[in-house]
Formats: sequence, structure tokens, C-alpha cells
Amino acid sequence: MKTTSLKKLLFGNMLILMSLLTNGQHGLENIIVEKYYVSDANDEINSIGILPVGSVTYRIFVDMLPGYKFKKAYGSPNHPLTIKTTTSFFNNEDKGNTHPMYTKIQACGNTVMLDSWLSAGAACYGNFGILKSKDDSVETVINYDGILKNADTSAGIPLTVQDGLIAGSPDTFNIIGINSEIAVFGNVSQAGYIFTTSNGAWFCPEGAVGPTSDNQVLIAQITTDGIMSFELNIQIKTPAGDTQNYVAKKPQGNEILLNSLKYNWPTDLEINSVDKPEILIYPNPAKDIFSINLERVQNNTGYSYAIYDITGNLIMKKTVEKTQGKCIERINLASFPNGVYFIEVSLNDVRSTSKLIKN
Repeated sequence: MKTTSLKKLLFGNMLILMSLLTNGQHGLENIIVEKYYVSDANDEINSIGILPVGSVTYRIFVDMLPGYKFKKAYGSPNHPLTIKTTTSFFNNEDKGNTHPMYTKIQACGNTVMLDSWLSAGAACYGNFGILKSKDDSVETVINYDGILKNADTSAGIPLTVQDGLIAGSPDTFNIIGINSEIAVFGNVSQAGYIFTTSNGAWFCPEGAVGPTSDNQVLIAQITTDGIMSFELNIQIKTPAGDTQNYVAKKPQGNEILLNSLKYNWPTDLEINSVDKPEILIYPNPAKDIFSINLERVQNNTGYSYAIYDITGNLIMKKTVEKTQGKCIERINLASFPNGVYFIEVSLNDVRSTSKLIKN
């Protein structure tokens, strides 16, 4: 009798300990941003919807410990949720939607695989989205129109080799408070540059898990030829049935700060500022040499510029001091490969970003 009671006591204490350990650890390990594809001129010509050359398709995953579930991505008055770009989001106008509803057969046509959308695991109907590096290469999509073949090394594995799709039954999700905001990811090309909410979410009532033991859930795909950034807030469900809230900044109460929820690539840009300095980048496209031309600069006012490649790597930075009225800076990119670059000019604490094509 005493032995049985002791066993029950030990078992009960073990359950309590396991519950404490489960609730005490942080189930959301990371936010993963995968560079999925870089569009080329052939994709632009054959796209249904405006798809500029050099557009990058990003996939955003929540990476959780085993047993945890993605419940929602949300915005609140204290923690707005924002996904934005310095240009516009690409939306496929054929079968594009605010979430991936097209089939894998339909994915073989035009550029629907590059559509921008929100998700809770799915990348198309009946298929989870996974990192290309985790793909099993089974039934890889081959595009009927002969596109999506760019093998840009900055995007890793080509889509013709591993497409980041794996068969399964992803969870559907609901939305609340973002009925109008989500339209920016609809089937109208270049509909806008920002998705934001301070009182809305996309969510799975029961929680969504990843299709592999890594437990990574795809929550968004974004395609743009601009610089993409975001601030997210994520709620997950613990194995014990409780919830944990993760925020990008300024946690309150039981909220947990996770730095990877804030993504600024290459920097936190102010979009459409009315105080942007007047600048001219020419020629554009350029072969090797281009110029930055600033007009009506106050005397003795210096400025700086930074140049980033399409992957967000800083390749050049310079401060120009004591400019006099009109300023022209000639820059030689002969040693850098052809492609898309971003020129950020900072003048009087105001930043302006322009796209340059080198060919």
C-alpha cells in the first residue's frame, strides 16, 4: 500500500515537473526568411501581372520546438504588425489570391508560384510549404511556360531542382480585423506596398504544426522588387495547451521578445516621406559608371550614400562632406556583377532609396 502511494506521488511530481519545464521554455525558436526565387527577364515577359526583373520571392517560416503549434500572427495597439516594401508587392492576376489556393498542376502555369499571400502552412492546395533545402525533390513543378528557371545563386537551390512543396493536408486559417488590409495580397498586380494591422490577425483555432520533425510553419510568401521588411507578433500553443506571445519589441507582462520578429533588410526605411531629398540616379540602367546628382543642397551640408546588392549585402558606403549647392558623385561598379542594386542617400537625417540596374 505504501509502495503504491509512493509511486503515485512520484508520478504526480514528475507530471508537475514536466508541465513546469514545458511552460518555462520558449517554444518559438526563430523566424526563418528564405530567399525562394529571383525573377529574370523571361519571367517578366511571361508573367500575368507586373513582375519586374530582379523581383525577389521571400518565404517566412515560424520555427518551433516539437509539440508546439502556430496559433496566430497578430497586431495590437501596443504591437502593430507590418509587412512592407519600398516598391510594391507582386500579385499574380491569374490564380493569385490572398492565400495559396491554386493546385500543384496550376502551379505549372505562368508565375502563380511567385504570388504574394499569407498562410498557416500551405504553399498551394494539398501541399505544405517547406524550405527548399528540406524538399525531397518528389514531383518537382516544371513550368509549362518554360519560366521560373533562373538559377540565381543568391536564391540557393533552383526551383527546377527542389520547389519547396511537399504533399499533405495543411491547416486552413481564419482572419479577423484584416478584411480590407489583406486585399493588398489579392489578384490585382502592384496593389500596394504595405500590409499592417493594430487590431487583427490570421489564425488557426487549434494550432498548426509543420510537416516535418523541424516543426517549421510557412506563414507568408512575399514577392517584390523593393526592399522587404517586417515586424511580426506571433502566438503559439504549448504542448500543455497554454499560449505564449512573442513580440518584435517592447514586451509587456508575459510577452517574450524575439529579435528575429523584426526584419529590416538592409535598414529600416521610411517609405514615401514627403521630405525625401531630391536626387537623380543616372544613367539607369548603367553599364559600369553612374552618378548621384543632388540639386539645391544647402552649403556645407554633407550627405552619405550606401549601395546594397539584391541580397541586402552592403557593397559600398561613403560620406561626402561640405557640398556646395549642386553635387555630383560618380561611382564605378565595374568590379561588381550585373543585376539590381539599391542606392540609399542620407541627407539632413532623411533617407531616400532608389533602384539601379547594372547591365
